[in-house]
Amino acid sequence: MERQPIIIDCDPGHDDAMAILWALAFPQLELKAVTTVAGNTSIDKVTNNAIKVLTKARRENIPVVMGAAEPLVRSLLEGKTGLLFHGASGLDGPLLPENGFAPYPGHAVNFLIELIEKSEEKITIIATGPLTNIALLLKMRPDLKCKIALISLMGGGARRGNWTPAAEYNIYADVEAAYIVFHSGIKILMAGLDVTQKAYITRQENELLRAKGTELACFVAELIDFFSKSHYEIENFPGCTLHDPTAVAAVVHPEWFTIQTCYVDIEMDGALTKGMTVVDDMNYLEKLQGKVMEKNVSVIFDLDREMYIHNFIESISKL
Repeated sequence: MERQPIIIDCDPGHDDAMAILWALAFPQLELKAVTTVAGNTSIDKVTNNAIKVLTKARRENIPVVMGAAEPLVRSLLEGKTGLLFHGASGLDGPLLPENGFAPYPGHAVNFLIELIEKSEEKITIIATGPLTNIALLLKMRPDLKCKIALISLMGGGARRGNWTPAAEYNIYADVEAAYIVFHSGIKILMAGLDVTQKAYITRQENELLRAKGTELACFVAELIDFFSKSHYEIENFPGCTLHDPTAVAAVVHPEWFTIQTCYVDIEMDGALTKGMTVVDDMNYLEKLQGKVMEKNVSVIFDLDREMYIHNFIESISKL
């Protein structure tokens, strides 16, 4: 089987950790590296967490490279969200192993440039945090766009936000970076809140995962235990949403999802709407204003949840 080379750019984070593990479980994917970006918590913590996840999976051969510690222009977001959902470490809940290896030396953006430049195949980037590293890559080396097959990202939403009523966290956290990426001309697959809020796992389904009895199945079940507590406390939801794993699954199994190619732009400065992904899924700009806009993003709106959760449980239990 020909495997698709991928890089995961992330800010672990419980759902980032699950995204990494699911990517390892898909035989169709070859995880070349994990790069980190400040988001759910500080750059030091998210890098540490990525190393611990790969150590737990006994995949110390995969490099973890530290990236941007702050957004391109604005200050790092401060708020309760990261602490409430992910705890003080950014990955509270299960007992985490000692780090099995050190971060790869150098900055993630330089690493990405070298990896993409040398790759004989096009690389898919799966981005599950703020888009700072990816924007820096595109600004520094726009000539490498042709060697990026796809950017599959968890971010945005056509109908709602989760940091403000209009804006999703990953986009809001670095609006300028999101604007650069969305206007890059690279093929983008957007797993936003429209679909990720439907990609939930219930407590009963988590017990099915735990009952598999493998080390990693129990580890992920404990991640979900902690993540579910915060979902219940904040949103009164008896389970948790698997936001970031959706950006992985959609690369391998697009047939599980309802996807529409749309014109999408980023609201940069709105007093109430900064960070909003403006999704013209009804073609209003063309129908009502005569503006023919390039449909630049494949937006995921729905999924076959039964298939998604079944595969998630079975895949994780076989790692």
